[in-house]
Amino acid sequence: MPPASKAKEGEPTSAVHSQLVKLLSALFYGTCSFFIVLVNKTVLTTYSFPSPLILGIGQMATTIVILYVSKLNKIIQFPDFNKTIPVKLFPLPLLYVGNHISGLSSTSKLSLPMFTVLRKFTIPLTLFLEVIILRKHYSLNIIVSVFAIILGAFIAAGSDLSFNLEGYIFVFLNDIFTAANGVYTKQKMDPKELGKYGVLFYNACFMIIPTFVISISTGDLQQATEFSHWRNILFITQFLLSCLLGFLLMYSTVLCSYYNSALTTTVVGAVKNISIAYIGILFGRDYIFSVLNFIGLNICMGGGVMYTFLTIQGPEHPKQQVDEENIPTDTKLESAIA
Repeated sequence: MPPASKAKEGEPTSAVHSQLVKLLSALFYGTCSFFIVLVNKTVLTTYSFPSPLILGIGQMATTIVILYVSKLNKIIQFPDFNKTIPVKLFPLPLLYVGNHISGLSSTSKLSLPMFTVLRKFTIPLTLFLEVIILRKHYSLNIIVSVFAIILGAFIAAGSDLSFNLEGYIFVFLNDIFTAANGVYTKQKMDPKELGKYGVLFYNACFMIIPTFVISISTGDLQQATEFSHWRNILFITQFLLSCLLGFLLMYSTVLCSYYNSALTTTVVGAVKNISIAYIGILFGRDYIFSVLNFIGLNICMGGGVMYTFLTIQGPEHPKQQVDEENIPTDTKLESAIA
């Protein structure tokens, strides 16, 4: 009897600690995601930096250096390279670079409010992939809130007076890559395998050289070397800040997915976009106002807020717990967190 009582006394503390870790990891991701969109927008639009690939390479290089130095100093741990690692990671490296390139390209070609609205299609895509790949189930209310987000995005996009077909294509590709990357990252973050740091490090290692080759073959590197602002201290500061935030975003994304879920990470990003969209409307110079566009924005944001409240209430938790028992990866993660 006494041991059982002690266990029960410890359960609330453990539960509170777990919820706090989940909340802090989500806030960390939301903050990093918020600032990197603003910084990337400044680098690619305000300064008209012509090479999103080089910016992505800078972010990958920063990730590699920080994680490798941390491993050498025994601050973090992840396995040394062996021939099984590429197999364990696939298809994450392809999704990783696709997410980077499409995200940076779409940021430079769309107004900030429209970029944030169209990025919300990541939510239903993530939900769909979690149902298919991770075998999760969600309540009807969750699904309704997702459809509200989609409806608002369609209304806003359909009345976008600054329509840019290339930008729309890139942002939809970014949605697909982001959703797939989040779900597969969640699936592969087994602490007994690569772990969260190993996933980050080897993703960046495997894709930095192919991305560099692509930048050379497309003339992207040449445009970057000929860029006129390399002697501008303010631009260099923004560029380096983007590289650092790129690492922090990748780390916070993995951390949020590790302690929560891929869908929760996506929702946090959507809620973060509420503030970014309205900042863009109030202070951005590339937003063209229209009634339908503004209505669509608000419907989309309302769906995001509704989804957030439903997620906090957690009506879908019982079903998720049953499903996760059949998923070895999630079970291991839950054991590691506990």
